[in-house]
Amino acid sequence: MILARVCGSLVSTIHHDSMNGRKLLVLDKLDQDGEPTGGYVIAVDTVGAGAGETVIMLDEGNGARQILGEADLPVRSVVVGIVDEVG
Repeated sequence: MILARVCGSLVSTIHHDSMNGRKLLVLDKLDQDGEPTGGYVIAVDTVGAGAGETVIMLDEGNGARQILGEADLPVRSVVVGIVDEVG
């Protein structure tokens, strides 16, 4: 799992049918000090995260599809948690 910060959302007018109703977020991966790395990722939101929030992201296709419950979904990354604090 990877810590990332939500930069914003992504809107797509043409997409795979299985993505209907799913929110896509643009994430910036964070380093060990919590600083943005510039390593941007697009991920499916499963927790209702918003811009500026720090989140936990899973960046592995099979695990992401298992979380979403669809084996044929064209997904690699998924947001699985919102971070309250890092201690």
